[in-house]
Amino acid sequence: MTEAFVMTLAQKAITMALILAGPVMLVSLLVGSLISLVQAATQINEPTLSFVPKMIGIIVVLVVLGSWMLQQILVFTSELFNSLPSLTP
Repeated sequence: MTEAFVMTLAQKAITMALILAGPVMLVSLLVGSLISLVQAATQINEPTLSFVPKMIGIIVVLVVLGSWMLQQILVFTSELFNSLPSLTP
């Protein structure tokens, strides 16, 4: 196992984590910002008001993109397991 392989593997893992977490985080950010804007405009300072819309948005994203996310994880994991035999001397 060379340093280059370890660095490439770490880079791929971080990239995969960012790709998979990106849509969920983006929806959470957009819904939270929208709710915060409405709260600022109406002067309603209820912290639990933004929780339910965020959760609904996250659930919708997971329902819509869940199969794609699972496919990406499966491809990454199978590539990792297929490369394991070549690591031993």
